[in-house]
Amino acid sequence: MRMDQHIVRSFAVIMAAIFTCVPASAQEYPNRPIRLVVPFAAGGATDLLARELGQRLSERLGRPVVIDNRAGAGGVIGLDAAAKAAPDGYTLVMCSSSTLILGPALGTKLPYDPVKSFTPLTEAADIPVVLVSHPSFPAHTLPELIRVAKAKPGQYSYASNGTGTTTHVAGELLKRVAGIDLVHVPYKGGGAAITDAIGGQVPLLLGAVSTPMPHIRSGKLRAIGVTSPKRLRELPDVPTFGEALPGFEVRQWFGVCAPAGLPKPLVSKLSGELMSVVGTLASNERVLRAGLEPMSSTPEKFAAYIRSELARWTQLLREMNIQPE
Repeated sequence: MRMDQHIVRSFAVIMAAIFTCVPASAQEYPNRPIRLVVPFAAGGATDLLARELGQRLSERLGRPVVIDNRAGAGGVIGLDAAAKAAPDGYTLVMCSSSTLILGPALGTKLPYDPVKSFTPLTEAADIPVVLVSHPSFPAHTLPELIRVAKAKPGQYSYASNGTGTTTHVAGELLKRVAGIDLVHVPYKGGGAAITDAIGGQVPLLLGAVSTPMPHIRSGKLRAIGVTSPKRLRELPDVPTFGEALPGFEVRQWFGVCAPAGLPKPLVSKLSGELMSVVGTLASNERVLRAGLEPMSSTPEKFAAYIRSELARWTQLLREMNIQPE
């Protein structure tokens, strides 16, 4: 009997020690720099937003947030690197409608599962897609572009941030709805695509509005239309696609995720901090002038939204027979 009591007492002491250590370790987080993976090249909308989020998150947590640009394969390389990282709160990743919804919905072969491989923390911002052209392009409006493209099928190309991204899908939807033939030229990110568009190597570009915005203002690029349901505050004279093609709308969003299996205390801490950070961006003129529209959501709502959007776009793209390249 004494031996049994001793065993029970020892077991209780061990379990108490284990459960005592859990909150302590959570309280100590973070005790080293945090890596924020950006699955696109520097200079694009995802990178701009990540750097704003990272700076403010660093201020709140008291530790550096290091931006790690992992460009390539329409964001797949960066997402894969993050999915394989330890779920300890020291690796976060900028996820988006491109990488978690449209790429998978297109049937793109991925080394990760868009739902099972990540822990959604919060949405961060919406950003409309804008269609721009080199000033020498012989069309100023979307109806004019459609007429020009129909007159010379397959003669004009458009750049995107990569195969399977929101900008790619927006271009393919435009081709189908307008009945035109444009050649898709995928890039590793918005920055590289913009450089070639300004140089005239590619006549058209679909990109997150933040990337070409300075060049639209300077006249180096011409804005033809936006995919949002309403005109933008920063581009009030640029029509929506829906004004020429009723019902046309493509939403692009960005959020922050962690590898799957992140402990609940860290999910709660990180999501709370990030939602507070996103709230501060609502008055950030640099963010607003880039066309970004800050917004946040709880991990639960964000996860449910990802699942529902993945199902919706998978069905829609299958019906439209849009295939990955």
